[in-house]
Amino acid sequence: MHDPDILILDEPTSGLDPLMQNRFIELIAEEKKKGKTIFLLMASVGMSAGATSLIGFMISYLYGFIFLIFPMLFCILRGNGLIAKYADKGSMVTLLAAPVKRRTVALTQLLVLVSGILLLIVYSTGLELAIAQAKYPGELVVSELLKLNLALLCLHLFIGSICYLASCVFSDTKYSIAFGAGIPALMYILQMLANTGEKAEMTKYFTFFTLFDANGVVAGENSAIIGAVALGIGAIILYTIGIAVFCKKDLHI
Repeated sequence: MHDPDILILDEPTSGLDPLMQNRFIELIAEEKKKGKTIFLLMASVGMSAGATSLIGFMISYLYGFIFLIFPMLFCILRGNGLIAKYADKGSMVTLLAAPVKRRTVALTQLLVLVSGILLLIVYSTGLELAIAQAKYPGELVVSELLKLNLALLCLHLFIGSICYLASCVFSDTKYSIAFGAGIPALMYILQMLANTGEKAEMTKYFTFFTLFDANGVVAGENSAIIGAVALGIGAIILYTIGIAVFCKKDLHI
């Protein structure tokens, strides 16, 4: 029988009764003692079974991967296209040829990114409400969903601020994307490692994704609310720095 050094498991306990789940955990522990490396895919992206409410199920299966990755991709692509792409292609001269200040150009481009993120979250919220009402009427607490998506908005505004700052700092798109995409991607990988638990759990202290505690926000925990506020404040700071950098940099156009 094949005896690999690395095991990649996808929802291995799904469908097992509690007794067999315990037996499976014992088998995994035995394999770890042999020096095997074990990845639990669903757990690494925040997905877990056992939710007792509709909002809990949504958090487990949407807010650990789908609602993080896809808006993050939007932030990366849109953020790079606002400043760095124009500077790299030499089109920035056209924007600045008009009798407008650099700050006005920077703010206008910023509003494009922020409005896009806001519309994406609003659209997702409306879709969630519509599907929940159609499929599970009366089971979703609307106030909890609104709080959750407000915190999600703060997270993606912060990710967008990283992408925007990179776009303002670098006039070459390859560097803008490298930093604008590389930093959020690295942070998410660290969060995945933290989700696997045990020794890797320490990595949660090195990623801003830890500040987005979906379950804590729904439960009204102060630490989770403070984390979301910190993301929002961080976004404002990085956006402000990005505008200041763009206004002072030599664009060579």
